[in-house]
Amino acid sequence: MKKKLINHTSEHFEKILQKKPEYIFLSPGRINIIGEHVDYNDGFVMPAAINKYICFAVSKNEDSQCTLIAKDLNEAYKFDLNDELKPIDKMWANYILGVLHQLKKKGFKMSGFNIVFSSTVPMGAGLSSSAALECGIGYAMNKMFELDLSKEEIALIGQKAEHTFAGVNCGIMDQFASVFGKKNSVIKLDCTTLEYQYYKADFKKYSLLLLDSNVKHTHLTSGYNVRRQEVELGLAIIKQHFPEVRTFRNCTEKIVLDLEQELGPIVFKRCLFVVKEIQRVLDAADALTNSDFKKLGQLMSEAHKGLSKEYEVSCDEIDFLVDSVQHEKTVLGARMMGGGFGGCSINLVEKGTEDELIERVSQQYRTAFGIELKPYKIKISKGTTLYKN
Repeated sequence: MKKKLINHTSEHFEKILQKKPEYIFLSPGRINIIGEHVDYNDGFVMPAAINKYICFAVSKNEDSQCTLIAKDLNEAYKFDLNDELKPIDKMWANYILGVLHQLKKKGFKMSGFNIVFSSTVPMGAGLSSSAALECGIGYAMNKMFELDLSKEEIALIGQKAEHTFAGVNCGIMDQFASVFGKKNSVIKLDCTTLEYQYYKADFKKYSLLLLDSNVKHTHLTSGYNVRRQEVELGLAIIKQHFPEVRTFRNCTEKIVLDLEQELGPIVFKRCLFVVKEIQRVLDAADALTNSDFKKLGQLMSEAHKGLSKEYEVSCDEIDFLVDSVQHEKTVLGARMMGGGFGGCSINLVEKGTEDELIERVSQQYRTAFGIELKPYKIKISKGTTLYKN
């Protein structure tokens, strides 16, 4: 699959630009094992890079002219690197222009270049194709023009590009996972300090399976902003009663339960979810250390219940996908992954049983919603890399 992607991208580069690319870069999408909606609540997350990639075939120019070619979309964009870079009406180009704008702002010297890119990261499935695009470009510029950026700087530049040129106020997890990914390891990331630790994620006789609901409800942005306001209000009320609480990280479940009346029904549920989810990530790290996959699966399923009933960011389709596997002996755990209101469920399943499960759930899902399910069998892979030059 990876080889095929590289060959297709290189061949397209040669066909369009009449020469071989000087460099090939691969930038992966990501999953999050557990730790949803806690990145903006001083929590921890547990992402990993996966074996779905954006492949970039690149060559430098002697002048300042740049050509970007999105092979899968059959679109191109040309510009002069010396001109002021601004967002345009092609969203895919904005992720790239945003990174270049950040690099120029920092005073880095670059020449023009030609890029052809193609992807196996599904768009809109919550696997962070945008972060893979940003980090791939940042990584490529860093290598080609010897900018001497650290991995952390590349991730932060990608995040800033998304804020400024795509208008999405995302956390750092996606970009961090794309750059720092390591084969068979998940990253426990402190979203506040950016301290991180790798945990071995060799699931032995189990594997990770994503089931893409193929829906994306429009509540994502509005729901996300409302949730942020609710938890900020909740934390302010908690601090009034318990001044020693600085963030949700040093707030306990007991404190939230004691303040149920003061918080009111909605804000109470939101705060309860956040405190429990932060603890679940710490428990998941212990489970991985002990290769206790049963416990990990249980934590994933508990997280889904919280996301659906307490944080209320799931939807009927995703709830259906999670519920339909909960009583399967071959499934240790399942939950929605990502911002919510659509996207994928992530399932920890017994190796060798995936196809049968996919067939059964696909049929049930089609009957219930009239929608075709998209399954992705994934492996945990390394982060953004130079493939060859």
